[in-house]
Parts: sequence; C-alpha cells; structure tokens
Amino acid sequence: MIRRIDLRGRLAAGEVLDYRALVPRAPVDVESALDAVRPICADVRHRGVAALKEYTARFDGVEVADLRVPEAALAEALDTLEPDIRAALEESITRARVVHAAQRRTDVTTTVVPGGTVTERWVPVERVGLYVPGGLAVYPSSVVMNVVPAQAAGVRGLAVASPPQKNTGGRPHPTILAACALLGITEVYAVGGAQAVAMFAYGARDDDGTLVCAPVDLVTGPGNVYVAAAKRLLKGVIGIDAEAGPTEIAVLADNSADARHVAADLISQAEHDPLAASVLVTDSVELADAVDAELELQVAATKHVERVQAALRGAQSGTVLVDDVHQGLAVVDAYAAEHLEVQTRAAAAVAARVRNAGAIFVGPWAPVSLGDYAAGSNHVLPTGGCARHSSGLSVQSFLRGIHVVEYDEAALRDVARHVETLAEAEDLPAHGAAVRARFPR
Repeated sequence: MIRRIDLRGRLAAGEVLDYRALVPRAPVDVESALDAVRPICADVRHRGVAALKEYTARFDGVEVADLRVPEAALAEALDTLEPDIRAALEESITRARVVHAAQRRTDVTTTVVPGGTVTERWVPVERVGLYVPGGLAVYPSSVVMNVVPAQAAGVRGLAVASPPQKNTGGRPHPTILAACALLGITEVYAVGGAQAVAMFAYGARDDDGTLVCAPVDLVTGPGNVYVAAAKRLLKGVIGIDAEAGPTEIAVLADNSADARHVAADLISQAEHDPLAASVLVTDSVELADAVDAELELQVAATKHVERVQAALRGAQSGTVLVDDVHQGLAVVDAYAAEHLEVQTRAAAAVAARVRNAGAIFVGPWAPVSLGDYAAGSNHVLPTGGCARHSSGLSVQSFLRGIHVVEYDEAALRDVARHVETLAEAEDLPAHGAAVRARFPR
C-alpha cells in the first residue's frame, strides 16, 4: 500500500545523498494554476460583487443572493450546534487562547547612546481576511486557528470567507458559521476559491457602487492550489501567511514505536486529500513491516477508504529506511514536514535535535490530530518543505515591527561625521547634507 525507499548502506558505500530529492513529495504546480486564477482576480477587481456571484455559481453550483452572511444566520448556527461539538470547539478555543496569549510581544526601547533611543513597537495589522476551505471536509478548527492569534494580536477588523454549500441555503457550512459566532466574528462571506482572495485584496462593490466588502491588509488560511495561486499572484497587494499545499505528516520512529499508532497517524493525514503525504522514516524493517500490516487492516476499516488509499499509494507517500536515527534526523530535516512525529526512545532528546518542521509531536501520546484540534498549538503550518524557512501561523503573523528613532541634538551631533562619511562612500551626498543642515557652521 505504501512504497519503500531504502537508503541503508548508501552512505557507507560512499554515496553523497541528496535527501531533498530522495524523500517523497506531492507534485503541486502552483505556477500553472496562475494562468487560471489571473483572469478571475482581474474580473473581481473590476466587476466586484457581480463577478463574485458569477464565479460562485460556476464553481460552487450555488446562486447566492447576498454574499455576506446575516448575523442572524450566525446566531442560528450557534443555537442549533450539537452540544458536544460546541463543547469541543470551546475547549479548542480556550487552549488556543492560552498558548497564543503568551506570544504577544511587548515594545522594547534600547538606549543606543545618551540621548539616542530606538524603540521597536509591535503594531497589529488593521484588517485581515481569513480563508476557511470547504472542500472534501468541514474545517471549523481552521476558524479557531486563524481567528485566535489575530484576536490575541489585537487586529481590529476580521472577515471570514468560506465557500457556500449547496445543501445549506447557499451559505458556508453551519459548523463554520457557529465557530465564527463563538469567536465573535460577525463579518462572514459565502465566497470561496481564488475569487475570495481577490475580494479580500481589492474589496468588492455592488452594481450601484455600495461597498459590500472592504479590502484587507493580510490574508491567512489554507486552501486548494487555486487559493495558493491567488495568494501568490496578489502578494504585494495584500500580505499573505503562506501558500499552503497538501497536508503532510512524517513519522520518525525506531523499533520502540507501536505500529498501530504509527499506521493510525499516517492514515489520519491521508484522509484529508488524495494528495496528502504520509511518510515513515525508520531504521527498523520490523516496524516498517508491522506498519504495512496495520495499514492493510486499518485502511479497510476507515470511512474514506478511496481517498486514503490514493494518498498512501501516491508518489508523495512512502517508508524511508535509514541506517539509524541519526540518519533519520537528516532525512526529516531535509523533508521539513508540516507535521513531524518523533516516536523513538528518548523521544524528547531526539525531537530537540530537529531543525526543520512546522510542528513537532513528541512521543506516543502526542498524535498530530491532537494538534489539529486541542493541543493549544496552531495547525496552520508550512507545507512543501517551507518549514526550512517559515513558521506556522502565530500572533506574530498579525504584527508589524516599527522602529521609532528618537535622538536629541547632542546625540546626532556625536554621530554626524559617521553618517556623512557613509553617505559620501555610497555617493549619496544629499544624505550627508541633511545632517549638516542641522548644524550650520
């Protein structure tokens, strides 16, 4: 069901291994999707609400009278939410708030010289558009993971967009609406895909010029390849968190791991999408064999069998056999997984050596699904190897650092000659003149 890549003995044989090229990876071509989304974004920019309604009818099969969801519908969705789901969402929100509240940065003033200070102020983005996907599954947890850090950062304006559903009156899924209501979000739009990103970037007006959705400064949240392509296209018009690709899990394990746990965790990510990646890295052939046997049993019993099988059999998934845990660490660092589980002896010590991962789950009692919902951590994480250079969504994602420079006359006079010297060295004499003008000779 899941292929094997055997790296054992190749280092000893003198091979130079390019682990980035050797590990499985989903073939996602955001660049090619740009051609599809470019005219959509341009049309939304120029025709606003009319274009949004047309694309909603074309792509979602829903005729939407009003793009904005009435607040009464949000309240109704919360009132009719199953008590168990409400309790679970409330617990998820509570834990996420605890973690994200601790991330808020404070302003710091540094005295460089007597009379000269630089203060770093942390200022929240003014208005944010949060995208919540609505494809093969329903993601109220993504509402929590996007909204909580934005609120902790102090963002004043929060708008959510999620695709309308045919069987819910042309509105986003009611559980999405209920999650918004729980979090106090009242601005919600029944718009999905690239057109939602364009709406956030440019704003949208009705035919009579009425502003239906004001433009935002930053767009966050995962989506399909067309959402990622629209974010790439419009980056600069808006800030973005990341271009999210298919979800992925890597499990670094030795023969102390429980094959049932490992197989269950691989399946848990595979059920997201046929392009989801599930990768096991191990130095134990016995564990690999046992995981294969468990996959046969557990996949047959899971709900989304075809989706899971497609993901596990795809080129993006596989078992990588390594010489030892040390080599395994090199492999997972090269892979830079969105989610990395460490199920080895001394798991905490091994996890501390990991350099590249969106989030690390340590030991047998911290599965990725815990992080998806109720660990308190954020599940909006870098994919496609981007964890080598990027972080997951956090309070910091919604803050901007602004340097405030304050020097008195004496402090400027003391450094003036250095400013003038560097200005001359760069052949920018007006820079030096701007300092000299303050100290006429």
